[in-house]
Amino acid sequence: MNNEMDRIKNSIINGRTALGIELGSTRIKAILLDESNMPVASGSHEWENSYIDGIWTYSLDEIWTGVQDSYQKMASDVKEKYGLTLTKIGAIGFSAMMHGYMVFDKDGNLLVPFRTWRNNITEQASGVLTKLFNYNIPQRWSIAHLYQAILNKEEHVTKIAFQTTLAGYIHWKLTGEKVLGIGEASGVFPIDLNTKNYNQAMIHQFNELIAAENLPWKLEDILPKVLLAGEKAGVLTQEGAKLLDVTGQLEPGVPLCPPEGDAGTGMVATNSIAKRTGNVSAGTSVFAMIVLEKELSRVYPEIDLVTTPTGDLVAMAHSNNCSSDLNAWVALFAEFAEVMGIKADMNKIYSTLYNMALKGDPECGGLLSYGYLSGEHITGFEEGRPLFVRSSESKFNLANFMRVHLFTALAAMKTGVDILIKDEGVKLDNILGHGGLFKTKGVGQKIMAAALNTPVSVMETAGEGGAWGMALLASYMINKKENESLEEYLNHKVFTGQNIETLLPDEKDVKGFEEFMQRYMKGLAIERAAVEYLK
Repeated sequence: MNNEMDRIKNSIINGRTALGIELGSTRIKAILLDESNMPVASGSHEWENSYIDGIWTYSLDEIWTGVQDSYQKMASDVKEKYGLTLTKIGAIGFSAMMHGYMVFDKDGNLLVPFRTWRNNITEQASGVLTKLFNYNIPQRWSIAHLYQAILNKEEHVTKIAFQTTLAGYIHWKLTGEKVLGIGEASGVFPIDLNTKNYNQAMIHQFNELIAAENLPWKLEDILPKVLLAGEKAGVLTQEGAKLLDVTGQLEPGVPLCPPEGDAGTGMVATNSIAKRTGNVSAGTSVFAMIVLEKELSRVYPEIDLVTTPTGDLVAMAHSNNCSSDLNAWVALFAEFAEVMGIKADMNKIYSTLYNMALKGDPECGGLLSYGYLSGEHITGFEEGRPLFVRSSESKFNLANFMRVHLFTALAAMKTGVDILIKDEGVKLDNILGHGGLFKTKGVGQKIMAAALNTPVSVMETAGEGGAWGMALLASYMINKKENESLEEYLNHKVFTGQNIETLLPDEKDVKGFEEFMQRYMKGLAIERAAVEYLK
């Protein structure tokens, strides 16, 4: 034990560590790795978006308070476990929720409040650009937000000097560098797979499209530079070090790797960046990322095309809603237990209720629910209303109730994955699951296998999530051998001997899910009515 402790202490003292910080939609997490890529300290900060003037947003104050708090808690964890003050770090990487809209003037001032991925307010722009480029431009993408602001004649547009994402913004403030990792950049503007840069023909088309507006900038002037995993992306400046560590202990000069999106870090954290592999991240939103062997035959509005952090093509089926409504029901049951005088911790309540779902009827006994807390682009909703419906013949019991809420959490995403597998013939050897839905052993995994009719694996490190994936990208930048690919690095230096549990799809569950999906698609008219009449 002492040898292990000494080894970790040496890593920390000599700065042979890597730090990943990820800003998810409900939690900001910091994870410090030692030189063997194992997590040795962590810290996290809970936060929540606000809905202000019709926009889902987080303020700059909330962003920096959260980043500083998660860093501080990680540094305190180092102090507590190893008795050391953290002053040196080998490399740092930042990731955050992909897409969204952050624009700044020439003096670096934010022009309008940060518009997150959750805003379905760019339908017009998204439609025009998809047609113009013959390439799916989802509503969440930064370019859709920019063009929508132009269409809306928003006055800030003329003052834009720089546009970036949340991860790109933090990286810029800490290093002075206006850059993005390619995976993150692929949600800003389409990428040319040959040049591993923004698609220049499409940039030209966009500039022509907005020429009549006589704006003082061209698109290439305001976008961040694209970098690949392993490339150097600047160093922590003196001001940056003070901004990150408010105690002033952290020394500047730490190299930073390219900032990435939470989709890219999820691929790294599950070692699914090779072709024919995929991963599903299931938390507040749910998305499947499948690394393709070739381009798709046509444009699908349900499928986003992005890239791995190394620039390979990935099909992404992204659903805005996953576990929020499910969590609200679990909280209601917890409240009931408390009122009844029953003391139970949330982990026990979750595992008891989730496991009940496995006892339900394969197709949920005729129950139907939609967890649409916000809009859902895959099924064409700008707004959502969480909804639970049953007929008088439905089998209404706790097992079916929990099962239908787990099924519906994955249903919108499944419509996207079905296109890839059934219409495009995409081959998938395995899917890796990670995120909150997989915390209760075996349950989310079994239901995901039923939804996708594919083996689903979960790693013991899956709970570490994107912050760990980001720290691995930082580690790769400083520790890789010459010409060592990210895939090789992950296979040989990180995931050897990793404990992986795989569940095969159960035929009864697969059939049950398909039957549920028919009910789900028919019932969308009920959800439509709820949006219309429940204001």
